[in-house]
Amino acid sequence: MSTARDQVHARFKLFTGELGGDLSLGKLANDVEAFAASQKCAAKSIGVEYLEHERRLVISLGYIEGGETYPVRLRSVSLGTASKLDAAALARLEKRMCDEAEKLKNVICHELFVTEKDEFVMVFMTAE
Repeated sequence: MSTARDQVHARFKLFTGELGGDLSLGKLANDVEAFAASQKCAAKSIGVEYLEHERRLVISLGYIEGGETYPVRLRSVSLGTASKLDAAALARLEKRMCDEAEKLKNVICHELFVTEKDEFVMVFMTAE
């Protein structure tokens, strides 16, 4: 059984790239996945920040060295738009988050960012 200690990490790598017109991560996802594979590290977390004025993303990958290694994959999915974050909108977004996560296997972590058009985009990191 895994514990919270299995997620503890203190190494980070930063990546930046353009957000695709379809809200995909494109080459940026490939760069993160390739780094994890080439460095033979165990990916533990991601952070995502969207820079609206440049339509660019900054992704941080948290990882450990010397542990169990596994390939990872990053996927982005639109959860829809929400300009007013009332209880109903939050409940709808939460449901979409769960629905999208259930379509995937081995979700390690997730991150959420919001575009300049109030579109909520979930980024999932999965173990492959």
